Amino acid sequence: MSLRFLTAGESHGPALVAILEGIPAGLPLDLEFINRELKRRQVGYGAGPRMKLEEDRAVFLSGIMEGRTIGAPLAILIENLDHSRWKGKAIEAMTIPRPGHADLTATLKYGYRDLRPALERASARETAARVAVGAVCKLYLRQFDIRVEGYVCSIAEIEAQVGDLPLEKRFELSERSPLRCPDESAAQAMQERIRRAMVEKETLGGVLEVIVFGAPPGLGSHVQWDRRLEARLGAALLSIQAIKGVEIGPAFANTRLSGTQAQDGIFLEEKRLVRRTHRSGGIEGGISTGEPILVRAAMKPIATTLTPQPSVDLLKGEETFTRYERSDFCPVPRAVPILEAMVAYVIADALIEKLGGDSLQEQLQRFAQLPKMTLDHFSLEGSKHLFWE
Repeated sequence: MSLRFLTAGESHGPALVAILEGIPAGLPLDLEFINRELKRRQVGYGAGPRMKLEEDRAVFLSGIMEGRTIGAPLAILIENLDHSRWKGKAIEAMTIPRPGHADLTATLKYGYRDLRPALERASARETAARVAVGAVCKLYLRQFDIRVEGYVCSIAEIEAQVGDLPLEKRFELSERSPLRCPDESAAQAMQERIRRAMVEKETLGGVLEVIVFGAPPGLGSHVQWDRRLEARLGAALLSIQAIKGVEIGPAFANTRLSGTQAQDGIFLEEKRLVRRTHRSGGIEGGISTGEPILVRAAMKPIATTLTPQPSVDLLKGEETFTRYERSDFCPVPRAVPILEAMVAYVIADALIEKLGGDSLQEQLQRFAQLPKMTLDHFSLEGSKHLFWE
C-alpha cells in the first residue's frame, strides 16, 4: 500500500481539510514541527496581506492515538480565520475573468453562474493543506535519515550564485533570509527588485530548487512510465499553482553539453560506486541512484496584478479590464515549503512502495536490508545467456 492524499476546501470557506492514507502505524507525530512548516509557508518577502490575517495550525481528526499513527487515514483540518469576514456577506458578482487564472476555463468546464467558485477552489490557499501533508511525510522520512530541503535560485532576472556552495549548506543559509535565498548579495537584490515591482503594481516569478538527502538507491522504476521517479516528481510539482516548468538536476543546461559531458561518470572508492558530478539530479532510468536528488521548478509571475489586464465582461459581452483580487506580489519565497511538501510526499510514497509493510518498526528493519551502491550488492554472474530461447 503506497500513499495517497486528497484536499478539500475553498479559499474563504470555513476550513481546509486533507486526508492522507498509507502512513504506517507507529510514526510519532510532532505537531509543533507540523505547525512550524505551516508557518514557513506564511512568511517570505513579497507576501500579500492575507498572511497577516491567518495563523495556520493543524488539527488531527483521525488516524492517531497517544501521539502516534495507527495505520488508519489521517484527517487534518486547518481553519480559515478569514472566513469570519466573508460569512453571510453579499459578494458582488464576478464576471470578468483574470488572464492566467482558472476563472475562464473552470467556469466554462463546470457551467458556473459566477466566476468565484473557480477562484475559490483554484486558489493557492489550498497549498496549506499540502504543507500539512508534506510535514507528516517529512516526519516519516526523518525516521530513515532522509530530509527534503529547498531554497530560491532566482527571482525575475536575479540569480543566486551557489555553484561552489555545498548542497548541505544551501538550506541552512536560505532559512536565514526572508527571500529564502542562500546568496546574501542576490537576496538583497531580489528584495529591491520585489520592492520595485510593488511600486510598479506588478508581480514576479522565479526558480526554486529542492534537494533530497539520504534517499536510498532503488526508488522508482524503469518498467512503466508512471512509476519513473522523475515523472512522479514532475507531476507533483506541476500540480502546484503557478508552477509551469520542472527539471531534474540541471536538465536544460545539459542540453548545451555533449553526451560525454552530460553524464555522471561512475568511479570506485574501495567497494563503493560513487559519482563526482551531479548532472543526472540523482535519478537514472527513472530510479534513484543514492546520490542527492535535485529538482528545480519554474514559478511564473502570478496572474493577479494591481495593474489591470485586458479581459472581457462575460455578462455584458464587452471588452474591459480585470479588477484586483488580493494576492502576493512575489510568492516565490513562500513556495519553498510547498515544493518541499510535494517532493517529500513523492519520496515517502516511493519509499513505502519499496519497503512494504504496515508498521514503522517493520519498515525500519527492511530499510536496513536495502541494497547499497557497493560491489557486494550486485549479483552479476559474467556468463553468456540466450535471448528468446
